[in-house]
Amino acid sequence: MSPVAAGDGADAPARVLVVDDNEVNRDLLSRRVRRLGHHADVAVDGRDALGRLAAEPFDLVLLDIMMPEVNGYEVLERLKADGALRHVPVIMISAVDDMASIIRCIELGAEDYLPKPFDPVLLKARVGASLARKRLHDREARYLRSMERELEIGREIQRGFLPASLPRPDGWEVAAVFRPARQVAGDFYDMFELPCGSVMLVVADVCDKGVGAALFMALFRSLFRAVATEEPRATPADEAAGADDALAPAEARLRRAIRVTNDYIARTHGAANMFATFFAAVLDPATGELRYVNGGHEPPAVLGPAGARTRLAPTGPAVGMLPDLEFGVGREHLAPGETLVAFTDGVTEARDAAGTFLAASALDTLLAPAPSAAALLDRASALVAAHAGDGELWDDVTMLAVRREGGEDVGSRN
Repeated sequence: MSPVAAGDGADAPARVLVVDDNEVNRDLLSRRVRRLGHHADVAVDGRDALGRLAAEPFDLVLLDIMMPEVNGYEVLERLKADGALRHVPVIMISAVDDMASIIRCIELGAEDYLPKPFDPVLLKARVGASLARKRLHDREARYLRSMERELEIGREIQRGFLPASLPRPDGWEVAAVFRPARQVAGDFYDMFELPCGSVMLVVADVCDKGVGAALFMALFRSLFRAVATEEPRATPADEAAGADDALAPAEARLRRAIRVTNDYIARTHGAANMFATFFAAVLDPATGELRYVNGGHEPPAVLGPAGARTRLAPTGPAVGMLPDLEFGVGREHLAPGETLVAFTDGVTEARDAAGTFLAASALDTLLAPAPSAAALLDRASALVAAHAGDGELWDDVTMLAVRREGGEDVGSRN
């Protein structure tokens, strides 16, 4: 921490390192610095200065140019190349009073320049200005560190909204991938068992990015799960449908959870203009029957031995846009050996450092057969990562895959 960080006022004493190989000059300059109300330490040459700076914190360096062995130019160059020291301001002091020397010092990163013999009034002004900029930088750095810490806390809290473990129904493989593009994400996935014996699957993507999207991600996820897992009051229509439809109770939960989530977000938080593309489905592990709502989401795929057999197109708009929206329920069946994979547009719209989208043809590779749900997502993750290269992800990447065991072994096809 900077020596002046505690007070951080305009007149707070600073710690100044005076570097000069001439003892008379060091003594004179040190006394001037102390008269200005600051602490003055000395270094007898460039090598000594580098050692002091590496071992102790300083707020300002007054650096002579002409010194034996390691001169002021070399000291300045090394300081500005050191990530931990480059923000310490340096005022060059020398009897050399030519424009070329001044230009070289400024180009190397010096904060200012004073000729010898120096004017005490000018010294005071330039020391004050340099320290003011240093204090401003220190405040900004502390603020950024505090923000990074807050975002890290938010990231850990957000991870708690994702399932710590996924249900493993008999005869099914399950895998998930979650890679936020920033410290916090707007994507989420979920998978949980329902009291009626079926399993709920969810993949959603809140509009926008960053903290705002992350806050709404928590709201969407928690509200949907709370409504889906509470015991609803059965209507006569539910009871009639349940007589010959094992998934009817789960479908009723799905319809109600989507409706309540949509209406609450739209009515309570409509001014925020936040919504989410939302894929939610109930799966009967015993039969492979699937009922789903796709609220404006990237169509999930059902993969068979030959690749994508079908895509589950939207059955309604994005969730949370307007109250009282209608969401249809689609039906599908997963046969032995087939895989359902749902993903956000961070996969299909992945970009490289130049902003170039992943080629449309890459979707065929993403949705090619794989020997397991985990292998499928590993391959997709590797493809997105390879396209992004060393750059950061442009958008969150979230995937959820469930594969029904049995049927034709697709591993040999890859």
